[in-house]
Amino acid sequence: MTESSHPKIAIVADWLTNYGGAESVVSAFHDLFPEAPIYTTLYKPKAMRELGNLKNIHTSWLQKIPFMKHQWLLAQMPLAVEQFDLDEFDVVLSSCHSVAKGVITKPETLHLCYCHTPMRYAWESWDFESRLKKFPRILHPLIRHQIKTIREWDYCAAQRVDEYLANSTYTQNQIRKYYKRFSEVIYPPINTKAFKPIANPKRDYYLAVGRLVPYKKFDMIVETFNALKKPLKIVGIGPDYKKLRAMAGPTVELLGEVRSEQLADLYANCNAVVFPQIEDAGIVPLESMASGRPVIAFEQGGSLDNVKEGVTGTFFKEQTIKDLTEAIQKFEKMTFDPITIRKHAEQFDTEKFKAKILEAVNDKWNNFKSSNL
Repeated sequence: MTESSHPKIAIVADWLTNYGGAESVVSAFHDLFPEAPIYTTLYKPKAMRELGNLKNIHTSWLQKIPFMKHQWLLAQMPLAVEQFDLDEFDVVLSSCHSVAKGVITKPETLHLCYCHTPMRYAWESWDFESRLKKFPRILHPLIRHQIKTIREWDYCAAQRVDEYLANSTYTQNQIRKYYKRFSEVIYPPINTKAFKPIANPKRDYYLAVGRLVPYKKFDMIVETFNALKKPLKIVGIGPDYKKLRAMAGPTVELLGEVRSEQLADLYANCNAVVFPQIEDAGIVPLESMASGRPVIAFEQGGSLDNVKEGVTGTFFKEQTIKDLTEAIQKFEKMTFDPITIRKHAEQFDTEKFKAKILEAVNDKWNNFKSSNL
């Protein structure tokens, strides 16, 4: 912050129970404002080692419920975040894909929300229906009623935010559609130092990386590479692991979780990363590009912001085996420059993200103070 203004800042996160893209944003916030306390519904220190040893962290009453996963407590989270006492702070900086935006602040407090997505299970039918399948059919009417209540709360909670930052133009459009709010785009961070191109990559396999859940379309990737009889390596774990392992033909290898050094090596040596899902931003394509390797991506969502046709990768238009097959065949006739791909990824480096966030907090706080004089 500038010397003329030293607002007292708090950081708010939905939950801190596994490390991913949203948590990397919280980590960047913490680096920028190390004295700021972090408020969150649930916190699992062992799963959040990348954040370091957080001492100034405040959890909700949900933390006291034993043996509970955050997915089981979604209906209780709105009340939990509303009960945080943030009156002593000048700026609340939230990282939100679910409930963090719903904190209640006093009129003199600026609430700046970095939005990863509007609450997906409330607004996106494909997400809700996939979650619904996990519950007994007899409970479906009750859950459908509950989701209407959650959607109403989510819209009201979204209006409590003073300023929005979006992680992509796709999310920016979703914020406008569902919340009727304007947002400024700041792309999410990647640690480009953890990845690098190599002089002579093997390029003897394709790579797919991510949590093995239905919407990420790993089943479509497996079927495509089974038919093509081309080598494919899949990194990740999730509920679809056994299903995908049963589907996998002789050229498809499921690696499960891998160490960060091994993942960097897998990126650097692959022919291309296959990315067939709709993501709000998409960190995997950027990690691939930081490694100098191109991406074959579905032409929707955050990929439109970070994949450049013919420069850092290529697109396919429909989530079908046919379209993905044609994209792979087209890709194999193209050439890409690893250095150009790497330079593109460097735009999204963590340090550049921090600089943009610091500038946004500074500017919006000064404007907020001026407008409240």
